[in-house]
Amino acid sequence: MVLGMRRRHEAEMVEFEVAENASDQEILRSLGVASLQQFEKMHHLDPNMPMDELEQIDAAIREGNAEKGVEIEHLIVEDNSPYPEVRSTVRNYDVDLPANTIRAWVIGLLLCTIGSGVNMLFSLRNPTVTVTTYVIQLVAYPIGLGWDLVFPDRTFRVFGISFNLKPGKFNFKEHVIITVMSNAAYGGGALYATDVILAQQIWYKQYFGWAWQMLFGITTLCMGYGLAGLSRRFLVWPASMIWPGDLVNCALFYTLHDHSKSDPESACGWRIGRYKWFLIIFTSAFVWYWFPGWIFQGLSFFCWITWILPENVIVNQLFGGASGYGLLPISLDWTIISGYLGSPLIPPFYAIANTMAGVFLFFIVISMGLHYSGYWYAAYMPVQSSQAYDNTGHLYNVSAILDDNLEFNPEKYFSYSPLYLPTQFALAYGLAFATVSAIVVHVALYHGREIKAQFRLARNQEDDSHMRMMKKYRDADDWWYAVLFAIMIALSFVVVCAWPTGFPWWAFVVCLLIPLVFTVPIGIVQAITNIQLGLNLLTEYVVGYMLPGKPLAMMMFKNYGYLCMAQALFFAQDMKLGHYMKVPPRTMFFAQLSASIWSAIVQIAVMNWALTAIPDLCADDQPNQYTCASTKVFYTASIIWGAIGPRRMFSSGALYSSLQWFWLLGAVTPVLAWFLARKYPMSMWRYVHIPLLFGGSGYLPPATVYIYL
Repeated sequence: MVLGMRRRHEAEMVEFEVAENASDQEILRSLGVASLQQFEKMHHLDPNMPMDELEQIDAAIREGNAEKGVEIEHLIVEDNSPYPEVRSTVRNYDVDLPANTIRAWVIGLLLCTIGSGVNMLFSLRNPTVTVTTYVIQLVAYPIGLGWDLVFPDRTFRVFGISFNLKPGKFNFKEHVIITVMSNAAYGGGALYATDVILAQQIWYKQYFGWAWQMLFGITTLCMGYGLAGLSRRFLVWPASMIWPGDLVNCALFYTLHDHSKSDPESACGWRIGRYKWFLIIFTSAFVWYWFPGWIFQGLSFFCWITWILPENVIVNQLFGGASGYGLLPISLDWTIISGYLGSPLIPPFYAIANTMAGVFLFFIVISMGLHYSGYWYAAYMPVQSSQAYDNTGHLYNVSAILDDNLEFNPEKYFSYSPLYLPTQFALAYGLAFATVSAIVVHVALYHGREIKAQFRLARNQEDDSHMRMMKKYRDADDWWYAVLFAIMIALSFVVVCAWPTGFPWWAFVVCLLIPLVFTVPIGIVQAITNIQLGLNLLTEYVVGYMLPGKPLAMMMFKNYGYLCMAQALFFAQDMKLGHYMKVPPRTMFFAQLSASIWSAIVQIAVMNWALTAIPDLCADDQPNQYTCASTKVFYTASIIWGAIGPRRMFSSGALYSSLQWFWLLGAVTPVLAWFLARKYPMSMWRYVHIPLLFGGSGYLPPATVYIYL
């Protein structure tokens, strides 16, 4: 006879056959083996699942040892997460602490206001100063302790409403609320929409008023939030979506709020507590930074070979850190190591290995062959640069192809020069093409079954201990996020169509399809590897073909198409943080939404204040260096992609048309890797990740090979 049942942690019905006269013990044994087989089937190509655990499961299946299988399953799934990095960081129990408190909201909105204003103002300055979420996480802790010293633990009644300004000691769940509010507000830096508005007003001489600016900023942030909520079943609830960056936040929360000493028996003899160890490392890092940052800056880029032969071009190209291949990379400056890419201690090793393999193959081996063969006229340009050049080898003068209205002039373009890119810059475009197609194919092959199952199961996901504990809290329903997403889409149509933006409604519909299609695939890659593969180039490429000669529409298309997805992943990452720390989902919903709306208002207000209060804002000779460097890059991109357009660069007969083959390369290689991984599941092929091989180097340029290596 055939029996079937659904285990709590399984995505599909388990079917198994037993004899008609089988005993209860035989049925249980068959059930246990079938359950293990299903677990192994779902995780046999999971690169984050430890090999020794999979080997134990395989051994139990081969031997038909149901008792051993149940023991293994109980240890790695029922009582905790199946992933060791999660087990070692996140507690597998919930503490009943208040999260939705006046203290958390006041501190959260205060830091949200300060951080949003500071980031917006100093994003206009060169060099910029950015307040990150980690800074807020650290600053919020002493503020919370100071609140406890000032306010009494007493219940007040105002208009019949009772509240307590100090409901116990400042706790880590309140701390999480404060942190996610900051991350929702400016986790990605200053509001992306302000670059569009500044370029529009300063260079294109268009001003649509505060109403348009506010709607544009709010819809940019909040549309991503609605999309993140609708993607929770794929990106937040499954145990396999570990989000390594969240584990760092969790460890820091526990460190700040738990000052107890370590147990020597469970900590390999260590007695020092987490908090004391954190203070030692924090102090040591502060002291050490004075050496590479001030005393001897050569420790940052320790390119000692170029010091010997500073005038030798080949030596500087091979070993230079700023514009060369960066061979023999040595740096004792943590800000250089982690500046563009974040801490290399967070991603799993295979993610770093795939990224390094891609950098070595494409940006050293292939780049050297192309550059020194003179391909793409490479000899007239540096090896690595984020700048574009003209046919004389000088930086491309964008103003030379614009008319008096700052619009693209084809006659001036043909009389001036085509656009030329350094070798590594051109390769970066090709790899971006390959990354887009590789993501779609890779996720379909490796995660298609899970996506299909998660779509059906709603909240009954793979049931590790954290998911079970979160079920005691009332969830923010899907229709909340659906309504929010629909409202933001409606308001976005108003932004696009009610003002003369040159952005037709049908193009906005196409724009929406990009985050709708790519949020889940790119989110899965980021949740597993901690590396986000961007879509900014894809949006520029698509709109350049769709709306040539409309730079403002190009900027808005990029803003909605790319940033909607990027913000959705910021929100999803914070949802997983709340999931790990057992913060009620409805409290998280209102905290993230409120912070997003308020941050957009604050940043638009600060931007308008800067336009009136800072003389010569964004001018090259601005005395206080408020030169708007990032906005100029955004404006230049609008000219290159919105005016010159991809047709003149990548279409048939154009100089860089050969890069179009990378689309095919990105689609084919994941199939080969998947086939080899299935044939040899316990070999190195299970760790080959083609999207990271192509797209892990997405910050290069402006980052350099030296920084990556």
